[in-house]
Amino acid sequence: MNIPISVIVLTYNSARYIESCLTSVLAFEEVVVYDNGSVDETVAIVSRFANAKLIQGPFIGFGPMRRLATRQARHDWVLALDSDELLTPNLVEEIKSLKLDPHTVYAVSRINHYRGVAVHCCGWYPDFVVRLFNRDVAGYSERLVHESVLLPVGGVVQKLRGHINHYPFEGVTDLIDKMQKYSSLYAQQHAHTRGTSTLVAALKAWVAFIKNYFFQRGVLEGSAGFLISVSNATGVFYKYMKLREINMSDCPGIGQLPTLKSEKQET
Repeated sequence: MNIPISVIVLTYNSARYIESCLTSVLAFEEVVVYDNGSVDETVAIVSRFANAKLIQGPFIGFGPMRRLATRQARHDWVLALDSDELLTPNLVEEIKSLKLDPHTVYAVSRINHYRGVAVHCCGWYPDFVVRLFNRDVAGYSERLVHESVLLPVGGVVQKLRGHINHYPFEGVTDLIDKMQKYSSLYAQQHAHTRGTSTLVAALKAWVAFIKNYFFQRGVLEGSAGFLISVSNATGVFYKYMKLREINMSDCPGIGQLPTLKSEKQET
């Protein structure tokens, strides 16, 4: 018997992992896929899955897209995934056995990979993210980037034992691409509502590097740990510098939202 939970997945040029992602959730009755303009084989792959419902539309920000997909779901219980995330069989069985409480949201640990290798530093592990919730009492925020599930009043978070395998980066190009796009979204999200300066940007970037590389043990992961720490720090620097430029201009935003593949959060 299929699990009466709706899975929601955001896609954009996600052909690399979307088949594996959808295969990992075959046990669920419904998968709502919101695709924001893929030009690769993503849509064709999604169409091969009987439990998948495809919605196509523009990129309107991660939070708004997740909210839209949630509204299109058939079930009140919703499990959110990125297109490069795979549920492990143990996690599927754990979810199947849950006695779901509407006032509880369920967090899952992600094992994040860089070039196919699990990374246990730089804040990438442990990486618990809230992904399972009842849409009648909880749901995603409207944030363009770094969206999160808003807990119900008096709600609690329960951590599950199983985990998700996450494959966000195949190399340096992916790190740079995410840094560029996420920093632009951050600047647009906080335009004219949050102050910053070149000094603030530099200090925050330096603090981010020290935290990732030393306190979060990037130094123990060799070149990958150094690369990830530098990338994270660079992203911090540029998001504040982009925000500074917007705040100094007469324009309320930075133009059209970039088209992105679904993300992460939470990295």
